[in-house]
Amino acid sequence: MRQPDIEIYVKDSDRSTVSLWLATALNMPVCTWLEKGRVSRCQYGDIPAVWFEHAVGKWHSLLLESENTPWATDLECAQAAAAYLQVQVRCATGSWQEADGEEDADRWLQVNADTSLETI
Repeated sequence: MRQPDIEIYVKDSDRSTVSLWLATALNMPVCTWLEKGRVSRCQYGDIPAVWFEHAVGKWHSLLLESENTPWATDLECAQAAAAYLQVQVRCATGSWQEADGEEDADRWLQVNADTSLETI
């Protein structure tokens, strides 16, 4: 099932490098980010992107606010990002809403630079 948006957490990378990956993956030019504090926004065609610098410690959040991405799930995007960027990338185990309860809210999948997967 396709998720309504995509969110991943990238470690040991920067917005410029992630921008190059997104441009390549989405087959679009690199966008110009508008910065406001630690949050930056840009538009890749019809896909709004939000970058939150150091959202959780050394982990940066990348949110793609559209279901019109090449990836159906956060995990697919995390795997693509880890392979291209050669860094660790985390994502939620699936779509989560408050109605789903607190128990599953803190489960994460981690994709390593070698694209191996572990649940944390």
